[in-house]
Amino acid sequence: MKALIIVDVQNDFLENGSLAVPNGNQIIPIINEIQNDFDLIVVTQDWHPSDHKSFAKEHPGKKEFETIDLNGLEQVLWPVHCVQGSFGAEFHQELNTNSVEAIFRKGMDPEIDSYSGFFDNGKRKNTGLFGYLKDRKVSEVFVCGLAADFCVYFTAQDALDLGFQTTILKEATKPINEENWKIIQKKFQENGGEII
Repeated sequence: MKALIIVDVQNDFLENGSLAVPNGNQIIPIINEIQNDFDLIVVTQDWHPSDHKSFAKEHPGKKEFETIDLNGLEQVLWPVHCVQGSFGAEFHQELNTNSVEAIFRKGMDPEIDSYSGFFDNGKRKNTGLFGYLKDRKVSEVFVCGLAADFCVYFTAQDALDLGFQTTILKEATKPINEENWKIIQKKFQENGGEII
């Protein structure tokens, strides 16, 4: 059974969003087009409380994109994004979600960030995605969405670590930082993942 995981195709990560990924909107038609090729489709959704500690505004004197220690984990300080119930947290209106069977929300604990669709960044809690895919007898996972060098990569790497045959769909994802993405792709393939 092949599953497609669509990661965080939300307004704040798209054009005019507070944390827009360059050219992020270009992947939406591609994601819509490939959905028929999969037995199961799920999506992840960043769903932060307004006082999430990954937001730079929660740390007076710190700037956006600075790195701090947050409860023992390295944390990039982000602009406010994907706040629960906000327009920025909604899926983009052009994303076809008719075939999506389940939504897995992440980043709800204000004390820890969650890039992966499976776990928070400290692997302290899981989202239930692993159990869901296992129950559905999924063996292969394909990952797309935003952003390639953060949430897509961490979701794909966790899928690989959990024993799924895992592929990142390169044309259906875009990175925040192109150089960082090149390094990550190499690392992911060395770990046994595929990029097509």
